[in-house]
Amino acid sequence: MNLFADIRELVVAELQALMAEGALPQGLDLAGVAVEPPRDAGHGDMATNAAMVLAKPAGMQPRAIADALAARLMADPRIAGADVAGPGFLNLRLEPAAWQGLVREVLVQGTQYGRSTLGQGRRVNVEFVSANPTGPMHVAHARGAVVGDALAALLAFAGYQVTREYYINDGGGQVDVLARSAFERYREAHGLSPEIAEGLYPGDYLIPVGTALKDKYGASLLDQPESVWLADVRVFATDMMMAMIREDLAALGVEMDVYSSEKALYGTGQIEAALERLRALDLIYSGTLEPPKGKAPEDWEPREQTLFRSTAFGDDQDRPVQKSDGAWTYFAPDIAYHYNKVVRGFDELINIFGADHSGYVKRLKAVVSALSENRVTLDIKLIQLVKLLKGGQIVKMSKRAGTFVTLRDLIDEVGPDVVRFVMLTRKNDVALDFDFDKVTEQSKDNPVFYVQYANARVNSILRKARSDASLDVSDAALSAAHLVHLGHEAELEVIRKLGEWPRLVEIAAKGHEPHRVAFYLYELASDFHGLWNKGNDDDSLRFLQEDAAVSTAKIALARAVGVVICAGLGILGVTPVEEMR
Repeated sequence: MNLFADIRELVVAELQALMAEGALPQGLDLAGVAVEPPRDAGHGDMATNAAMVLAKPAGMQPRAIADALAARLMADPRIAGADVAGPGFLNLRLEPAAWQGLVREVLVQGTQYGRSTLGQGRRVNVEFVSANPTGPMHVAHARGAVVGDALAALLAFAGYQVTREYYINDGGGQVDVLARSAFERYREAHGLSPEIAEGLYPGDYLIPVGTALKDKYGASLLDQPESVWLADVRVFATDMMMAMIREDLAALGVEMDVYSSEKALYGTGQIEAALERLRALDLIYSGTLEPPKGKAPEDWEPREQTLFRSTAFGDDQDRPVQKSDGAWTYFAPDIAYHYNKVVRGFDELINIFGADHSGYVKRLKAVVSALSENRVTLDIKLIQLVKLLKGGQIVKMSKRAGTFVTLRDLIDEVGPDVVRFVMLTRKNDVALDFDFDKVTEQSKDNPVFYVQYANARVNSILRKARSDASLDVSDAALSAAHLVHLGHEAELEVIRKLGEWPRLVEIAAKGHEPHRVAFYLYELASDFHGLWNKGNDDDSLRFLQEDAAVSTAKIALARAVGVVICAGLGILGVTPVEEMR
């Protein structure tokens, strides 16, 4: 049940009736008509822009449309008031019974309440993390992992068919550096001093790799030239790094559906096939680029390369896909990989990238648009940096990683649920401060605690009702409660917030914004805590009353809050807490 959608259907039906009777011109496009919460809660429960968006095409004053619509809406038993404001906005007040019925609906549907058919089964690929397999994941990867996983869960909740995918960057020069770094640890395992030259990976996490290489190869590689051992060590080290990355993701509660390898694109004809498709569209040509900015002409040697016409899609320059010596650029396998996604039949693609990949956005969108003939959309979400703070100071780097704080460090410190929730307390394109002091304090300033505490309070009410009042607090019994007893404005305020949940799910899914779920849960928890606190001053607002029927209704409201909190936390990948000590 989506009460906002239901009232919009009512508004549209009455507008169609006005057209049928000649009060409005025939054939007006009603797609832009919206029903949403008013900016000022004091103006009513809902507001519609119908008169404002229809005035120009109807050739009428918006207030005249609003007056006619208001008169018709008042005939519906759910509408308690329809007030025209300003130039033609229409504010609606609903009868308490319309809101009270939501509590029953939540209890009947359980955590399926708010689930949407918005996606209509469209296939969406969400690619996220995709960290280079050269070491453990760091804090920035953690944020990308959480955003990607929560977004995938949100889209599934909204009716999409979702695939979570990790792209293993195992085809570039960085895996050669990994192999050389691991070989030094292999030498170390044999009692030799490792030569960690500049440019190699210095982290202690490669020590176990060196030991494992010794176990497999013994001393057979020690005196061999790089040309003999590089390929085997590269595969071995990459596999061990990916095993560690999978373990770290599992510790965070992230499971990928697909792992795709960049290396698997080479030598298989996939790169060539993708470029040939672009060539057939006249988007691949041979040419030379202008000198890079800052290069003096005498330092620049123009070379003919194979280029992609990304300027045709708004990019600032065309992009090379093959060098003059025939070698592929880093962009070529990216094209093939996205063509592979298109061929697999996805309707929408979403990539979660680090902020340092902002230059990729236009060219990749251009490629997907061209390869799919505009059938497939690509949305790229850029993840801004995370700053770790403790005692007001920036947390020092991890000794194990050598250069950064690892995801596992973070999980070991505060647990996966805290990591996941906090990473969604800011929009993805805004930098985030992860303050260890704040996320461990029990206060309203700690959003994780505040939301979990609300759910724990709900469960404490249920436990107390079972033991002290001997009430049946099963969802079946609570859904049969006489909800007319929920008439206080503070109670209705909480119910209105419950009513926003289905609408919020669709808005967040359309915008690919899982952080909206975290924001909503905090607001719902705040309203519920506010109702709880009002009960300290007004006995009539306490959840347990002498009258069993009144108690059952109030407990039903609390339980409905818990149901929605659990549904929202489920999308975020956070385990609800039933009791706090």
